[in-house]
Amino acid sequence: MTLEETIAKLVDANHILAQERVVDAFGHISVRHPERPDRFLLSCSRSPELVTPRDIMEFTLDGIPVDAAGRKPYFERFIHGAIFAIRPEVHSVVHNHSYDVIPFAVSKTPLRPVFHGAGNLGKSMPVWDIRTKFGATNMLVNDIDKGRDMATALGSNTVVLMRGHGCTVVGQTIEEAVLSSVYLQVNARLQTTAMQFGDVSYLHDDEIDVMQAARAAAPGNDRAWEYLLARSRR
Repeated sequence: MTLEETIAKLVDANHILAQERVVDAFGHISVRHPERPDRFLLSCSRSPELVTPRDIMEFTLDGIPVDAAGRKPYFERFIHGAIFAIRPEVHSVVHNHSYDVIPFAVSKTPLRPVFHGAGNLGKSMPVWDIRTKFGATNMLVNDIDKGRDMATALGSNTVVLMRGHGCTVVGQTIEEAVLSSVYLQVNARLQTTAMQFGDVSYLHDDEIDVMQAARAAAPGNDRAWEYLLARSRR
């Protein structure tokens, strides 16, 4: 995609995540710059529902604005830069505070895929605790050292939960990052409900392997994006 097309899709992604209540006043999504892989694009500090093309800023992987032009960046832009720096295949990052997901970041119950739409989330969703390395903080990833530590905890996974905070989700495309974020929230809700009935039958590792092997051409992704985009524009 061109830079203009990438910015337009990033704006759409912000609106979709807001419509689906994955984000509210807080949370953000980024994309790797289509012409400069050592940079990324992210809105200035605005609620995702309100983001417009003129809000999109360019950053180095250290989280430094290339040209702020008077715009205030998100405090937690370092989440995005740190992940892009160590995961060259990742082209989009979502950070959110989904209320359905947070209970799994503060309890001993692992968050695991329970339905086919969550297969691409992978077998492991580790929990990162900012306190382990940085002690008492305001829980925000507000510098590059914290961003790098969180990115290390993410490892090669799609999702990292953040104790007492939220989660971060990555994708090879904007569409993949958005859909994974939406289905992560749905999966958390379904797992919470299923656990009330007793033992849960989770997706098996070999089933997840099959789904992840076909993730680039997963049937229905285009249809799902079209649907979510239409919902966000009503």
